[in-house]
Amino acid sequence: MKKKLLTLLLGTSLVMGLAACGGGGDKDTGGGGKDTATGDEAAKIFDQKCSSCHGGDLKGGVGPNLTKVGSKYSKDEILDIIHNGRGGMPAGVITGDDADKVAEWLSAKK
Repeated sequence: MKKKLLTLLLGTSLVMGLAACGGGGDKDTGGGGKDTATGDEAAKIFDQKCSSCHGGDLKGGVGPNLTKVGSKYSKDEILDIIHNGRGGMPAGVITGDDADKVAEWLSAKK
């Protein structure tokens, strides 16, 4: 029974992660980086890759609320979660410089 539940959870997470790759509009997700261009880029990446689980307003949904994630985790810890996944979040939803931008942007959310 546990194996079936775990398979269902991981499968659902994978589908949600892949669905997040579908992109979105140019809606404002709150900005908030040190550099406006980088913050805007990070918000756009978040909107395209993460908002389907974490919500466009960062308040959560399938994934946890990230409105104050920077008060709990450092940029490096957030980057590690993005790269390696945690809980139901799949690893590698965002990669490369995009992951770094989003981690920096989220770490400023206090």
